[in-house]
This record gives sequence, structure tokens and C-alpha cells, in this order.
Amino acid sequence: MHIKREFFRYVLPSMLAFALSGVYAIADGFFVGNALGDDALAAINFAYPLTALQQSAGTGIGMGGAILYSLSEGAGENEKKLRFFGTAGILMLIASALLTGAFLLFAPAVLRLFGAEGNVLAMSEEYIRFIAYGSLFQVLATGSVPFIRNMGGSVTAMFSMVLGFAANIALDWLFVWTLSLGMKGAALATVCGQALTFVVCLVFLFVKKQAPAFFSAKDSCKMAGKILLIGLSAFGLAFSPNLTLIFVNKSAAAVGSDFAVTCFAAVSYITCVVLLLLQGVSDGSQPPVSKFYGEGKEHEAKKIRFYAYIFALATAAALCAVIWFLRARIPLLFGASNAVAEEVAKIMPVFLLGLPFAAFTRITASYFYATEKVRLAYILIYGEPALLLLSLLILPALCGIIGTWISVSLSQILTCAVGVLLLCLTRKPRQNPPARPVL
Repeated sequence: MHIKREFFRYVLPSMLAFALSGVYAIADGFFVGNALGDDALAAINFAYPLTALQQSAGTGIGMGGAILYSLSEGAGENEKKLRFFGTAGILMLIASALLTGAFLLFAPAVLRLFGAEGNVLAMSEEYIRFIAYGSLFQVLATGSVPFIRNMGGSVTAMFSMVLGFAANIALDWLFVWTLSLGMKGAALATVCGQALTFVVCLVFLFVKKQAPAFFSAKDSCKMAGKILLIGLSAFGLAFSPNLTLIFVNKSAAAVGSDFAVTCFAAVSYITCVVLLLLQGVSDGSQPPVSKFYGEGKEHEAKKIRFYAYIFALATAAALCAVIWFLRARIPLLFGASNAVAEEVAKIMPVFLLGLPFAAFTRITASYFYATEKVRLAYILIYGEPALLLLSLLILPALCGIIGTWISVSLSQILTCAVGVLLLCLTRKPRQNPPARPVL
């Protein structure tokens, strides 16, 4: 009972926090879609992967550092855990500076590569330019949340995301609808919401007197390498839905039309909520898994994984049922036209098919990187977009635009099969569990 209570103590707040981290884009899409029409809805869809890159970079660095923090704490190395905390903070600052420069220089070319053109491209460029100015807050906010959660502040992490999201909605209303700032206003609302989330995290650290520790450059470089090694898995898990967005947008624009892209924008807004809730389950289960694993209690870690499987699959099934019944009405909430809503209702079941398989894969990948099996996590996390890309090179040529839609679920099903195989190959428990984390 203690393990089950520990599981829900972390997972429920994490689910809400992760859902809200992605609903920023949905809120922006809702306000600009209703204010500016289908082109604005498509523009957010093209630009969002770049916004998600910022957030995923913060999540990856923060999760990598937070996992090593928990493993060190489980092994009784209290000084080392604070050094991982400090090193992760430095990496976040470096990442935010690099992303700001890269977005300002290369975002227009990248958006064209994604398939944006004409008025949609102009709107996307305006949105992403102001998102770039706020890279610091995007990275620090998403990177701080995993640490707050692993320090026992799962409710605070949730509260910080709720408060940031509420601010984003209020500012979207003010900037987009009241002041008519358009795409610029939506971007500024997102940045301000993330800044507020970061402020709440800072207050938690101050109250709990959790100060990072810094040591020699040589020592920090070694720790940074370890953080990035694990963080690459967490980054991939957070960003993989956006690789899907990029690949499918490109395919839909090439095989179909702007109408197909707009339809997929509505689909992606709906399904991303499910994927983020599933990510909340997987990342919420990480702190107790890493803690038990660091203490040498692999049996307890696997119990947490079992609860995560059951809860994630139940969540996916329930949400798929709700979306099925409301599939014709939900797109209208984003300002989509009746023609778009009708088409979304037709194609939505194809996308729902793969979500339960995605639930299994995300829990498996999270368990792998939470227990230092990062290479296995890489296979699942980066294997899914690779399989999607392969499917998109074949199926649309054979079946047209329906081949583009089928490719998404097919890649999720195939990746799940790979996950089952990897679990079977790693069933044997480790011998002589180490007293300290070894990467």
C-alpha cells in the first residue's frame, strides 16, 4: 500500500503539470484561431515544434539532473546531489542562450522547411520571433519542475504549472482579443506564463533552502556529460510528439493541401493532451523508481512501473473514448471551420488507434532511463520518429493522404512491439546492485 500511495503522490500532480505545459500551445491556438481564422491555427501548428524544442531542452536537462539527484540521494551522497543540481542549472543557462540565437537566425528557414508558406509562414515567423526572446524563461521553467518534483515538491510543481497556465490564458485574452496583438500577443502570453512558473519554483527552493553546489570546471564537465547522457532520453520523450508534428505537417502539405495541414493541426491539438498526460504518468513515476533503484530495491521499482502501466493504459482508454464521442465538436473550439471539423471527425479514429500503444512505450522508456538503461530508452524514444519517417516515405505514395494519417499509429504500434521485446530481453534482475549511481 505504501508503494501505491507513493506512486499516486508523484504521478497525479505530474500528470496535471505536464498536461498544462503543452496546453500553452492549445490556448494560443484557441485564441488566435478564433481571432484570425484557419491560417493562424495552421501557423501555430507549424511554429509549435520550435517552442516545444525550448521546453524539451529544459525538460531534458532538468530530468537528467533530477534523476542523478535522486540516485545520489538514494545512495546517501548528499553533497553530490547538490553538485548535479548546480551543473544542471548552468546547462540550462547555456541552452537558453544558444536557443535564442539559433531561433532568431534560423527559424524562418526552418519554418519553410516544415512546409509553411505565404500568410501562414508570416504568422509563424512573428510568433516564433517573440518566443525566441523568452527562451530563458521557457528553459528554466521546464527544467526546474523535475527538480522540484524530485525534492518532494510534486504539489508545488503542479501549482507552478497551473498558475503559469492560468496567466497564459488571461494574457492571451488581453493581448490577442483585447489589444489585438495577434501572433505576437500569443507568444508573449506563453513566455509570461512560463516566467511565472519559474518564479514559483524559485520560491520553493528558497523556502526549502535547496541551494545548488558548484565545483571545479573539470568536475562540472564530467557531471554535465552524465546529465546530458540521461537528459537526451527525457528530451526525446518530451519532443518526439513534435517530430511527429513536423514530419506529418510536411507530408500533409506535400501529399494533401493547406486544408490537410489545418485538419492535422486540430488533430494534433487534441491528441497532444493525451500524450502529455501519458508523459505525466511516465515522468511522475520516475522519482520513486530512481529512488528505489538507487537504494538497490529493484523489486519495488518494478512495482512502480507496473502501476504506471495500468494507470497509463486506463488513462489512454478513457480519453480515447471521450475524444471518439466528441470528435466532431472539439475542432470547433479552436475556431476551425465546419469543413475542417467534419474532416477531423472522419480521420480521428485512425489517430486514436495508436494512443494505447504509445502509453506502453512511454512508461517503458521512462523506466529504462530512470534505471540507467539509457541506450534502451534511446531505441524506443528515437525509434518511433524513425519508423514514422520510414512509413511516410512509403504509405502516402501508395495510399495518398490516408497513408500519412495511418503512418502515425503504425509507428506507435511497431515501437510498442520493440518495447515488449526489450523488456523480455532485460527481465533478469541485476546482480550485486551498486551502492552508488554508475553511468
